[in-house]
Amino acid sequence: MKLRNVAIIAHVDHGKTTLVNQLLKCSDTLRENQKLQDRAMDSNDIERERGITILAKTTSVIYKDYKINILDTPGHADFGGEVERIMHMVDGCLLLVDAFEGTMPQTRFVLKKALEAHVKPVVIINKVDRPNANPVKAVDEVLQLFMELDAPEDFLDFKVAYTSALNGTSSLDPSLSTQKPGMSNIFDLIINEIPEPPVTQDGPLQVQVALLDYNDYVGRMGIGRVQRGKIKIGQSVTCSRIDGSTTNFKILKLIGYSGLNKIDIDECDAGDICAIAGLPDINVGETICELNNVDPLPLLHIDEPTLQMTFGTNTSPFAGKDGKFLTARQIEERLNKEKEKDVSLKVERVPNKENWIVSGRGELHLGILIENMRREGFEIEVSRPQVIIKEIDGVKMEPYEDLSIEVPNDYVGDVMTSLGSRDAELINMDANEINTKINYVIPSRGLIGFVTNFLTMTRGYGIIAHTYKEYRPVSKGKIGERQIGVLVATATGTSTPYALQHVEDRGVMFIGPGVEIYEGMIVGENKYDTDLSVNVCQTKNLTNQRAAAKDQTVVLKTPRKMSLEGCLDYINMDELVEITPKTYRMRKRILNDAERKKYEAKVRTLEGVTK
Repeated sequence: MKLRNVAIIAHVDHGKTTLVNQLLKCSDTLRENQKLQDRAMDSNDIERERGITILAKTTSVIYKDYKINILDTPGHADFGGEVERIMHMVDGCLLLVDAFEGTMPQTRFVLKKALEAHVKPVVIINKVDRPNANPVKAVDEVLQLFMELDAPEDFLDFKVAYTSALNGTSSLDPSLSTQKPGMSNIFDLIINEIPEPPVTQDGPLQVQVALLDYNDYVGRMGIGRVQRGKIKIGQSVTCSRIDGSTTNFKILKLIGYSGLNKIDIDECDAGDICAIAGLPDINVGETICELNNVDPLPLLHIDEPTLQMTFGTNTSPFAGKDGKFLTARQIEERLNKEKEKDVSLKVERVPNKENWIVSGRGELHLGILIENMRREGFEIEVSRPQVIIKEIDGVKMEPYEDLSIEVPNDYVGDVMTSLGSRDAELINMDANEINTKINYVIPSRGLIGFVTNFLTMTRGYGIIAHTYKEYRPVSKGKIGERQIGVLVATATGTSTPYALQHVEDRGVMFIGPGVEIYEGMIVGENKYDTDLSVNVCQTKNLTNQRAAAKDQTVVLKTPRKMSLEGCLDYINMDELVEITPKTYRMRKRILNDAERKKYEAKVRTLEGVTK
């Protein structure tokens, strides 16, 4: 059977996973009675809830006499490292672009990765049925992007198909009236335009690991394309390691892909993709070769983490009420297990403490790990995200990002003022009658906490996207710290309407009545830039005196609901987020009111001496 290996790349929410669904439905892969749920490739609960792809997924479909391996890639910048490595496993890609939105920041990022790997693109203009969609303009934008990225001349004459993945229709013409059910146009373009794998069927074995997977029975597995020869179960092989050393091991398990299923296979031929088990510490970029015939491929680039957070055991007074996994040993085992399958994650234990510094590619990357742990029954506390500062040639450097936003014209002033205070550099601005598109370069730490504010400022109508650009010298100034104070509880107990009525004028509350509170917990936002200690558990003193007028019913303002990501963005360096399976709370590091004030006074004194 002939082979094609293809990746699907696009900006977030341009329809990659939905298109894969349609390709599965329209191929000869599924049984006639097999039903396919929406976005079937997004198997993780969080992926399905948020509508994003977090980890790359591999599937294969049969069309005519071709086996087509399809890799559905993440669209978010935090998982861009996977896109880059996948390009070494495929020979072509389907570049999806929304017919209404056109090219977006992540479109540039993923296309750049494909061009660098010299992977041939086929352009799919998706969502042609959207109101105000302009497929012709979208194609022009794609061509402009190809030229800006210095694409090879033979790639500029790219083939284009037009689809509505949601409706399962496709066409080779931009007119909506030409859309017909089925994806045969896409399959024919893959077969005709994307070359077969440039591999050698005969000769000594050569497989490079591009992705990692984890199986509870066999541990870590390396996923890669067989570049040369054939790999078989039980075969003894040599692994050429990243540091130049070699390790001999035996192939314990081979996993191939068929439709949505992972299947055990006995062997895998050159050009095909499989997962390999047998070496517990196999890593991305390492090459599996014939026994004692070492011929490594060039090492793959792995994106370095740019953001870190401190994870710790839960030390709040309510620790142990909700969770099943509370101890340092259990948390460390879970973090190490995650590290086994996520090459972009780094975990380092803080000496003599029940804390770990966890480094990743961005807030979403770490936020999803936290959410997964919460759902699994862990209780942890985490600190505010911090960017990783590097020293390059004696100069302290920090990561910068390209930021693209699109906002209704009414909100442009507020957004630009906010970004100006975060050291963002305006690159260009393009306005029409309704919206304004603005591009910036901004320090990564300037984005911490900005997304939540941005959505509030634009009443949810703004669109924001950002991708890592480069390391630059550290910007001076206090960027990204919350400038407003908080309301901190002084008593442990249950919040009462009587107490909240007297406190809510001081700012915005995060809690309502009947909530369990402990001393040091953050219960609201102050009006001013200093923290304020408040008692939200106070009850009305009862007397035998009768009032002249009946007590009025207490009417409270609706508290501000904070999401988990919102809490992580919101806290400052002297604060933590306590996370349990049932809830999450913001708190001060030092819970006792008197001790905290002493510590703050000491810090202010030291800062005064330093100045």
